[in-house]
Amino acid sequence: MRWQLFATLAETAGDNEVEVRVEESEPTLRDALDSLLAEHPDLESQVLAEDGSLQEHIQLLCDGEDPFHAADGWETELSDVDELALFPPVTGG
Repeated sequence: MRWQLFATLAETAGDNEVEVRVEESEPTLRDALDSLLAEHPDLESQVLAEDGSLQEHIQLLCDGEDPFHAADGWETELSDVDELALFPPVTGG
């Protein structure tokens, strides 16, 4: 499963594109995120709130769509998804 990471998340992971192995035969979005965080544990505090939900300021996309609005949130099945992306807030001018 391929993750695209941006800005500070890419810096923390050491790359803007991270390939992770998901063991489940029918992986969900949560499975993919758990695999990413297992390989890059320093991302967890940047991405997840204390209760395990996505930080309010982080945007997560599955093939360019928000799975929390366009699909089943953490239970979104990823068998047909090519790319996952995580975006922290971006500022600048």
